[in-house]
Amino acid sequence: MPTFTRWCIKTAFVYFAVAVVVFAALLWSQVMTLPPVVAALRPVAYHLLMVGWASQLIFGVVFWMFPRFSKQSPRGNERLAWYVYAALNLGLVLRVLAEPLQTINPAPLWGWLLVASGLLQVSAGWVFVWNSWARVKPLGGAAGGK
Repeated sequence: MPTFTRWCIKTAFVYFAVAVVVFAALLWSQVMTLPPVVAALRPVAYHLLMVGWASQLIFGVVFWMFPRFSKQSPRGNERLAWYVYAALNLGLVLRVLAEPLQTINPAPLWGWLLVASGLLQVSAGWVFVWNSWARVKPLGGAAGGK
């Protein structure tokens, strides 16, 4: 298993565990009064689950399991893959910090951190697609997949 894949999968597991804890806190807040920041964590929980867990797990497995790009560069550009990892995770961490702060205490700084978060995550997604696109090949190498 490539190092990049191991990092993606292990990081995805961490985000999954954190998302479960956040969702548990959200459920607990239904029966007990908790600080307002807990209610502000709802979008964070979904981002942890969909970006941190699902997307990152998929990125790691795709990098590992898709057909070779070439003999010289079997998984595409590994430097781009590491950019994807860094941008996706930095964007997610910024979101986890800025989203609840913007909800409970709106300020331009938190808004700009959310913009930066979104740009990092979107760029990670596009770079991942761009780096992986050529690895999607027809069965048997025949034109049109037939």
